[in-house]
Amino acid sequence: MRKNKVQYISHGALIAALYVALTYVSAASGLASGAVQLRLSEALTVLPLFTPAAVPGLTVGCFLANLTTGCSPWDIVGGTLATFLGAIGTYKLKNVPYAGAVPPVVSNTVIIPLLLRFAYQLDGTLPYFILTVGIGELISCGVFGTLLTAALRKNSKRFSFNK
Repeated sequence: MRKNKVQYISHGALIAALYVALTYVSAASGLASGAVQLRLSEALTVLPLFTPAAVPGLTVGCFLANLTTGCSPWDIVGGTLATFLGAIGTYKLKNVPYAGAVPPVVSNTVIIPLLLRFAYQLDGTLPYFILTVGIGELISCGVFGTLLTAALRKNSKRFSFNK
């Protein structure tokens, strides 16, 4: 039993660290925040398909990434909430092949534009932010996340994830 807890915490911590690191890569490219976002870390949002430890891992990773990349307090909370809701949705869809990217795309496309418009008061309309964030999420989660899912499923015998 103790080994399982240690493994769960280790998987979650590794996922959180990867999320932060990939967000820093996106931030260095100017793509981690703003009206046009392409966070490479969002590809990891499919990981709840493979382990429940990804839910807290992604949530903590998003919180730390938002906290350390200069996001507003509203974005630290709201962005983390969007990631948490997406991760929970993905975990619930773990038995539906390749549907894991849908919940994070939806949660981020609904919540993040509201933050951009009202917390950051960026110039632009809500429909514009929905479009730009939605496209970024489709690329990050939909394309990169689906590629990650396919790679992990293909090599699932090499990984010891716990469902």
